[in-house]
Amino acid sequence: MINKIYSSPAEAVADVFDGATVMISGFGEAGSPIELIHALIDQGARDLCVISNNTGSGHVGLAALIENRQVRKMICSFPRSANSRVFPELYKRGEIELELVPQGTLAERIRAGGAGIPAFYTPTSVGTPLSDGKETRVFDAVTYVLEHALQADFALVKCQAADRYGNLVYNKTARNFGPIMCTAAKTAIVQCRQVLDPGGIDPEAVVTPGIFVQRVVEVQHPADESLLVAEERRYPW
Repeated sequence: MINKIYSSPAEAVADVFDGATVMISGFGEAGSPIELIHALIDQGARDLCVISNNTGSGHVGLAALIENRQVRKMICSFPRSANSRVFPELYKRGEIELELVPQGTLAERIRAGGAGIPAFYTPTSVGTPLSDGKETRVFDAVTYVLEHALQADFALVKCQAADRYGNLVYNKTARNFGPIMCTAAKTAIVQCRQVLDPGGIDPEAVVTPGIFVQRVVEVQHPADESLLVAEERRYPW
């Protein structure tokens, strides 16, 4: 019987290795897998390349993973946002690498990685420093830059509900990056608020089919990231 349920976030991330490439979903609190990230901090894997929309907020979640010096490189669209307090300082001191990618291009690079498409052309970033050193071609009098797909060893994703087969449904903006990250990672690790019995998810409502998910862990009461940031909490506690 297929059963992808793991007993805890710690068990689910236990084999993340030093030097791994890890995709982390987000696009706001709805999709930020705080418990999985904190379990990864406790686990201690280092020299990670992290692919995410931003670099986290305050001193919890992804920001805490960076602050704990476990991340070697960030590939993201927004390295600095309203509550970015960790990454900007480390970057200015030359203690972490950054590959800056326009948001739509980031999403498409991940989607392409999951679809088995090695690269694609886009007009985004043409004529800017982000296109320096990249191949360009002209199609119908328009210049395009070649962007390569992104894949990962692991994806840490947050969804609303799952079943034991790994079928997933999401809450609002969690759907922006979570589904494509599941397809682009060798091992997709998903935390959900609720594990439903088989058949508990309407097949027509499934966003990520279980074939793209390897591990599911139930976190019924996930941390409120914005509240932790407002309270100036730090992880490890």
